Amino acid sequence: MRFQFGKLRHCVAVGIIIMSLGVAMGLTSAAQERKFPQTAGVDDSKMGSYRALAQLAFAASQKGDNVLAAKLARILERDWDKAEDYGGESALSKTNHALFDEIDKAMDHFIAPLVAHVGTAPDQTVVKAAFNAYLEKLKQAD
Repeated sequence: MRFQFGKLRHCVAVGIIIMSLGVAMGLTSAAQERKFPQTAGVDDSKMGSYRALAQLAFAASQKGDNVLAAKLARILERDWDKAEDYGGESALSKTNHALFDEIDKAMDHFIAPLVAHVGTAPDQTVVKAAFNAYLEKLKQAD
């Protein structure tokens, strides 16, 4: 009986250590993700407005409002180009051209199916994957 109790105690100790490490890793990764103040639900960060427009376009697409999704996607593209490509010395294309190209390509992959499918529904799995990839790229520029 003593052997089983010792084995149980060892398993409990290992379990507690593993859980503690898991919690510590979760807190570390949560601390690494930057939180920005918001105004009216839009992050007050450099990339906040692009993120918000992408979220609105994605939500419209998910609801089947393809016309609104396409409009918002086109607004996103024009605003991005105007500010981050041609926006002067603080534009991302000037400060970090490689990251600008990565985000621009991710944005193009996201908006292309939305703009192309005004009258019909785009493939939602493609749109969702592109949306998530675009948001991940935007995080790198915040």
